Amino acid sequence: MRLLVVGRLSGQLATAVKMAMAHGAQVNHVERADQATEQLRRGQGADLLMVDYRLDIASLISANENERITVPVVAFGVDADAREAAAAIKAGAKEFIPLPPDADLIAAVLSAVADDEKPMISADPSMKAVIGLADQVARSEASILITGESGVGKEVMARYLHQNSRRAEKPFISVNCAAIPDNLLESELFGHEKGAFTGAVARRIGKFEEADGGTLLLDEVTEMDARLQAKLLRAIQERVIDRVGGSKPVSVNIRIIATSNRDLNRAVSEGVFREDLLYRLNVVNLRLPSLRERPGDISVLADHFVKKYAAANGVAPRPLSTDARRAVVAHRWPGNVRELENAMHRAVLLAVGPEIDADAIRLPDGRPLQTIPGSAAAPQPVASTYDAGPAGRAAQAADAVTRSFVGQTVAAMEKTLILDTLSHCLGNRTHAANILGISIRTLRNKLNEYADEGTPIPAPQSGVAAGYAA
Repeated sequence: MRLLVVGRLSGQLATAVKMAMAHGAQVNHVERADQATEQLRRGQGADLLMVDYRLDIASLISANENERITVPVVAFGVDADAREAAAAIKAGAKEFIPLPPDADLIAAVLSAVADDEKPMISADPSMKAVIGLADQVARSEASILITGESGVGKEVMARYLHQNSRRAEKPFISVNCAAIPDNLLESELFGHEKGAFTGAVARRIGKFEEADGGTLLLDEVTEMDARLQAKLLRAIQERVIDRVGGSKPVSVNIRIIATSNRDLNRAVSEGVFREDLLYRLNVVNLRLPSLRERPGDISVLADHFVKKYAAANGVAPRPLSTDARRAVVAHRWPGNVRELENAMHRAVLLAVGPEIDADAIRLPDGRPLQTIPGSAAAPQPVASTYDAGPAGRAAQAADAVTRSFVGQTVAAMEKTLILDTLSHCLGNRTHAANILGISIRTLRNKLNEYADEGTPIPAPQSGVAAGYAA
């Protein structure tokens, strides 16, 4: 993990830095907040900023966001009282580290905020075969395309490939191509020169240059605009890039890993993805099976997440009960590993007693897992009239909902479905598009259309239930 320390390097801070380095952090240091932004702009990236609480943390975060640089911040300080620590958190810091430092606290904060520790855990033969292939190609220079459903662990696999490559000591840089608007993605990838466009107040190094010597992950690459696909193809073929507004090419030495959750052959046939770019990226394809295709992994992953979140929340780890384990293994997990991880996190917090029982394992809407169709203890469907108790009332409610659609236009029903799905996903456009089975670009166009009509659009982190992470 790359750590950038911002503040005067006093004796106690130096001790904290040594503790961070002992836990594997690569540390750089500047004294002022503006120097931190400038260093990030120049491509000397960081995974975490550790900032003196006496500096203007809010302005630092704002300056970074203006450059579309998103790096989590933790504050530190000597003799800070509770009010000052709270002020640092309110300004945008994720955590506060008091000095003199505690080694366990430093380790916990680095792990929790940066979340680098995502080991490749598997016991299922189908997944072990994929990992075996990954081990074969990890030390090569071949471009690798990782495919699979949302939530199967494509980025975890990409990090695994990097950590086992000859570039492991160099940067691993990830870009989510679906999450960045098309008009900003070119600058994000290739950088820009001062004055290249309105707001370009200084040269900005892009992700290609930031990853020089290491690995660049292009997450959901199939969502990239066709014009940028052509520029990406040139960068891969010739190992040179052109900054926006630049006058001469810049050489880069990187390995490309890309991911996609789409049907690539269909994307090519529909003309949304270049066939020649697909050939360049897909030298080796690693298809990660969905969790329902690798049932042998469910139990071991559940145990791993229980231990992880028990430690993160300071509670004693408790085993899954027999009924809980049966329900977990039987569930289909449409959100795959990320859904399982979120469910285990909730279970650690909700469990009472010496074991985590089935009632503690709940989905985002609050329903226990054992009551979900397809899970172990799920009740069988009841074919009955509407006077058959709870099942009948549920059938009556479903019938009423169905009847409410009668008379609506297809466009109105589509709008309702899109907005309801977006609310369910807490406003996350990428997750909503995955559930709806449409591209992120199509979703954005629809939302812009609805906004023009005056319809309120759920913003990220809004909504009524947690969505599945991609």
